[in-house]
Amino acid sequence: MNVIQRGKAKPFRTVEFDERANAVRLIDQRLLPHRFEVVAMPTHRETAAAIRDMVVRGAGAIGATAAFGLAQGAREFRGRGLAAFERHVERVFLHLKEARPTAVDPVNAMTGVRQQMAAGTSVAEQQSLAVEAARAFAEEDVRHCREIGEHGAPLIREGMRVLTHCNAGWLAFVDVGTATAPLYAAQAAGRKFHVYCDETRPRCQGASLTAWELHQQGIAHSVIADNAAGHLMQRGEVDLVIVGSDRVLGRTGEVANKIGTYTKAVLAKRHRIPFYVAIPLSTIDWELTDGMQIPIEERSPEEVLGAWGLDADGRRTRVQVANPGSPARNPGFDVTPAELITGIITPVGILPPRHLWRNRERLV
Repeated sequence: MNVIQRGKAKPFRTVEFDERANAVRLIDQRLLPHRFEVVAMPTHRETAAAIRDMVVRGAGAIGATAAFGLAQGAREFRGRGLAAFERHVERVFLHLKEARPTAVDPVNAMTGVRQQMAAGTSVAEQQSLAVEAARAFAEEDVRHCREIGEHGAPLIREGMRVLTHCNAGWLAFVDVGTATAPLYAAQAAGRKFHVYCDETRPRCQGASLTAWELHQQGIAHSVIADNAAGHLMQRGEVDLVIVGSDRVLGRTGEVANKIGTYTKAVLAKRHRIPFYVAIPLSTIDWELTDGMQIPIEERSPEEVLGAWGLDADGRRTRVQVANPGSPARNPGFDVTPAELITGIITPVGILPPRHLWRNRERLV
């Protein structure tokens, strides 16, 4: 997608790989919307830290970052023995996997890279194959998002009011996004609509990232407090909800997404508003059998107790918003049951959540 810099639109991707420097290049999303900056991660450990510290976030984006991080880590190996190399790659894999435990995309992406690497008969060949496989994953992520847009665009009718939660836009993927893909496709088709961006406390990805994206793209939108969604639904001011996901269980249709998603799904069900989840195929977990088995990341209490923003002089600063000395809980995700979800928008079409398993041959 394009970013407006000095009055001109310039195309960027969220994640890229600099093969010459063996560095993963990322848009530092912690600085948005106040500053746009691309940073380079020179080692796989720094790439893992970037995932953990949310320099990069979002299912597809951290999947691609992990894939490039695995290739980066593989290329850091200086020996020639395949056995030692495989042990090194396993350590790199585990380090990247542990950075964000709830999302399944990084594991799926790195597993795919390792499968492709296995065809190599030397360390050098496997290192080269790792880069190729990581690039292929990134390109597939973009293609899947475009296909999600094609399938989801008919849901966006003229004059609609659409609610989304957190950020499942191009910043959360390599490009285009999932929950935003139908919006961008509908805009390209000439339809006018309005988007409500939940602020998404505590990190406010809706207010800072989704709103920034939609502003760059020229889509009408408003930022709302998380607790305002029910009020707007009750008054008939929301026609559709579209969110993304960090893990969807292929066996049950349950969805893990940013904390607050479950609340919006309950509200949408109460007010008979369609609730859709948009995902690439890498977000599907075919192994777990119950949403309660999904590891829910507990993040730092400081995210709840304070907030980042600009002061009166335009300097980025953190302020304390909660009572000093009070503790906090900060689960990063929640799980939405299948019965609250109207449909899953995938690259192969829109499916009822409980129909994923019967369509798994199309979805792998």
